[in-house]
Amino acid sequence: MISAILDTLAYTSISTFFTGRYFRHLGFEVCYVRNFTDVDDKIIARAKELGEDPISLSRRYCEEFCRDMITLNCLSPSVEPKVSEHMPQIIHMIEKILNNGYAYVVDGDVYFNVEKFPEYGKLSSRDLEDNRAGERVAVDSRKKNPADFALWKSAKPGEPFWESPWGPGRPGWHIECSAMSAAYLGYSFDIHGGGIDLVFPHHENEIAQSCAACKKSDISVWMHNGFVTVDSVKMSKSLGNFFTIRQVIDVYHPLALRYFLMSAHYRSPINYSYIQLESASDRVFYIYETLHACESFLNQHDQTIRKDSIPPDTLNIIDKFHDVFLTSMSDDLHTPVVLAGMSDPLKSINDLLHTRKGKKQQFRIESLAALEKSIRDVLTVLGLMPASYAEVLQQLKEKALKRANLTEDKVLQKIEERAAARIQKEYAKSDSIRKDLAVLGITLMDSPTGTTWRPTIPLPLEGQQIDAL
Repeated sequence: MISAILDTLAYTSISTFFTGRYFRHLGFEVCYVRNFTDVDDKIIARAKELGEDPISLSRRYCEEFCRDMITLNCLSPSVEPKVSEHMPQIIHMIEKILNNGYAYVVDGDVYFNVEKFPEYGKLSSRDLEDNRAGERVAVDSRKKNPADFALWKSAKPGEPFWESPWGPGRPGWHIECSAMSAAYLGYSFDIHGGGIDLVFPHHENEIAQSCAACKKSDISVWMHNGFVTVDSVKMSKSLGNFFTIRQVIDVYHPLALRYFLMSAHYRSPINYSYIQLESASDRVFYIYETLHACESFLNQHDQTIRKDSIPPDTLNIIDKFHDVFLTSMSDDLHTPVVLAGMSDPLKSINDLLHTRKGKKQQFRIESLAALEKSIRDVLTVLGLMPASYAEVLQQLKEKALKRANLTEDKVLQKIEERAAARIQKEYAKSDSIRKDLAVLGITLMDSPTGTTWRPTIPLPLEGQQIDAL
């Protein structure tokens, strides 16, 4: 399995908290649990199609998913439990639920009795009358209530199973998550996250069964990310508008994709489109290009920093950005505001590097060093800090060339042709070469030392209305 973009939103936005980047920045100790369901109906069905052992297939899926998360610069969790490795804990929790009177056994199956839990529906704001399970699927007549859900499923021929007090079988989907989180975090912990589609029934059922096993069970905060949409329609395999991470990063840099996913608040839907990805790619190139120019300049000068040597105007820009960062991140992880807040310190760096007034500013070196550090610190917390500015800029250029179906030699050839045309005063030809490259997402930049190129938003897309990144 190769991860889909819609699966990734939770692990790039929410995991900014969960993997410890922001909480550790604030000084908290973090334990982040990311569990894997490595046995369920879909996995079993897929394994049968492939003629493969379900657990072996799941292991391969998990490894591919982890590889995608590393590519997107998501830090590894503290622990990654798998269902198949935690059967004793799952069985023990089911026993506690049964002993507390919240479940019943039918022919080797164990069902949770939702009518025994009066608070059922509190997370999703639904009541039992709304939960008409039989509208789309046949209701098991053995259930006391159509909304009752399986804690343990009796074994079927050809499926993996484990021994239990109720006979051979395997756990239901919902109990797996509750048991594994309880095993590593206890019954009460701070944050539980996932997609908005998991609010009901999955997380609703998790609350019910965890409280049934332990009355003190409590989750302080539930964080649910919105869907990734394509033309305002939810991305899904069934609709054919489905893109994997690897399909996207084949032509866009992983940090551009990460930036794109953070450009909307995690609870909001985010619309996948080429213009959005191009805009994200263009923006991160600008950020890294600015910081690279700043770094190169500072490497040539004494970088001794004394706080009282930084001009008040620069300190004000840095303090304002720091306040925006802390306020917005602490306000339900509001990453779009943080990304927008980066504009002023970036502009200040460019002014100090390139404008006549900026070059004359007193304590210019100290200001540049402080501004670069303030942006670098935030990029690090957001998981957007590259190992090397120069390296990521080159990688972004290579991705742009691939999207344009060009080579750098071809671009350089076009630059030479344009220079020759200008010498011959063939300005129409010169303009045509520039425009042809701009259509493909390559912009030319003239300077006294010559012409260089950088990626840009392809000309045909520039006129489209886009959300601010």
